[in-house]
Amino acid sequence: MYDKLFINGDWVAPQTASTLAVFNPATEELIAEVGAGTAADVERAVRAAKSALPAWRQTRGAERAGYLRAIAREIERRADSLAALSSSNNGKPLFEARIDIDDAIACWDYYANLAEQLDGRQNAAVPLAMPGYRASTRLEAAGVVGLIVPWNFPFVTTAWKVAPALAAGCTAILKPSEVTPLIELQLGDIAQRVGLPAGVLNIVCGSGSDVGSALTRHPDIDKISFTGSNRVGEIVMQSAAEQVKGLSLELGGKSPMLVFEDADLDQAIDWILGGIFYNAGQMCSATSRLLVHERIAPQLLARLKTATEALQLGDAFENGVQMGPLTSKAQLDTVMGYIDRGRTEGLQLLTGGQRPNGFERGYFVEPTIFVDVPTESALWREEIFGPVLCVRTFASEAEAIALANDSDFGLAAGIISQDGERAQRVAEQLQAGHIWINSLQVVCPETSWGGFKRSGIGRELGPWGLSAYLEVKTITQPVTN
Repeated sequence: MYDKLFINGDWVAPQTASTLAVFNPATEELIAEVGAGTAADVERAVRAAKSALPAWRQTRGAERAGYLRAIAREIERRADSLAALSSSNNGKPLFEARIDIDDAIACWDYYANLAEQLDGRQNAAVPLAMPGYRASTRLEAAGVVGLIVPWNFPFVTTAWKVAPALAAGCTAILKPSEVTPLIELQLGDIAQRVGLPAGVLNIVCGSGSDVGSALTRHPDIDKISFTGSNRVGEIVMQSAAEQVKGLSLELGGKSPMLVFEDADLDQAIDWILGGIFYNAGQMCSATSRLLVHERIAPQLLARLKTATEALQLGDAFENGVQMGPLTSKAQLDTVMGYIDRGRTEGLQLLTGGQRPNGFERGYFVEPTIFVDVPTESALWREEIFGPVLCVRTFASEAEAIALANDSDFGLAAGIISQDGERAQRVAEQLQAGHIWINSLQVVCPETSWGGFKRSGIGRELGPWGLSAYLEVKTITQPVTN
């Protein structure tokens, strides 16, 4: 399977003999070579998707829901093997990979429900003030869509895009990350298993410069949905703009965690650790800026240092491991570059900052905390995408909100306080797309995902995730006797 592409319901060889090398980040060992597609393979996939579109978009939502639920059940049946495959390619601890699989299942089931509901939403009457006319609306598939997904949450972000696209009646070409393609290719096998019509879902692995660029520039692709870095997102947006394609972008973040003076410190430590060190900090939503009320800062930071140094690093499959390696050598170099920059800037290091002792192989880095980080520091302002936490203190609620909102990004935020009214008041003033109060980063498929400011355009998940793949058609006509 790994040397093939999934096009028109079948596994086919790429047009060239090029391959992508896939590594286990915990051991640096080569674990697979994946067939690398090119623009010619994208062309084949687009033709297949375009050919399948008329029949697929005409199916009833209830019929599409049946396929989505079948995919969910097949993922459920393969959950253990899929989680193991994800961990071996991504490096995240096995328990985290299993959470990813459960999230993907919930997403497929959720959009099966919304696909069924679409049938009852068609031809809905629109109340008009003008006499003599009547109008109604239809919700129709956006067309052929190109879906480009990242490497930090493979199979989850994929479900967030593919499930609503198919529920809406679109046909799709999925481009997995070249770093973590293995689990994404399993989706092709699952599609075959459940009998998804040929061409409805196509999977083309390859580089961004080859496959990604060909997708964003292809004239027969009606919409692009991209999740990844701002740098690449800007390129995708420029390409899509040339043909005025529909576009959704889920980009970077530099999210704040606000800890007020009445916080329960035991719970606060758990939520801070989860917000920055889960998935080794490789999360666009990572709460990488910690804002602590000055009254509790000394005791909280002392306990945070102890808890951070107690985290168990290791291979995803070892018992008790809480944090794995970074997913690629390139990401390791990026993170270590930021840590070195912090030292150069003279930042105060509370803990971490090194490659951990005892790890001769693997892209591991110590969970790292800098304190009293100036707001103009690159470490405070830029997305690092690794286990690096920057800390500042605040003296008042107003100052905390101002510091939290002083960012180019606005994806997520966390608030820790035992004063429910204050937490709600602060949440309403933060410029971010998803806010957790006294919680880990729980993301349910019924809620929204996406950000303010430079964190992207549009929303995934919830009904907004389905709307992203629908066009609204209004039919207006005179009332006749």
